[in-house]
This record gives sequence, C-alpha cells and structure tokens, in this order.
Amino acid sequence: MMNKKVLIIIVLLLLPLFAEAQCSMCRAVLESEADQSAAKGINDGILYLMVFPYILIGGIGYYIYRSRKKDQSS
Repeated sequence: MMNKKVLIIIVLLLLPLFAEAQCSMCRAVLESEADQSAAKGINDGILYLMVFPYILIGGIGYYIYRSRKKDQSS
C-alpha cells in the first residue's frame, strides 16, 4: 500500500517534465524564432503555473480526508 502511494507521488511529480503545453499564439510566435531557448522558458513557466492549483486542491482534499478519518475513529 505504501509503495503504491510513493509510486503515485513520484509519477505526479515527474508528469510536468513530459508535458508540452503552449497556447496557439505563443506557439506561433515562438516557432518563428530560430533560438528555441525562449520556447523552452515559456513551456517551463506554463507548467510551473499549472502545478499550483493541483497542489492547492490536493491539500484541501487531504485536509478533508484527514478530518473525516479522525471523525470516524472517534
């Protein structure tokens, strides 16, 4: 059970490394440039901004889970 939780956490932490996300306007502007370092920076920024809502929702879900588990054991 613990190994499964650790595996899920590792996969969720590594998932942004495999994602390639861009809006269509950013893609059009960045593809026209010869230097791809700006495109990589934009991708990284989008991924970092995308992670925080998931962390927030996960924290709230964990808090609710813990509070309900505590109520059931009492």
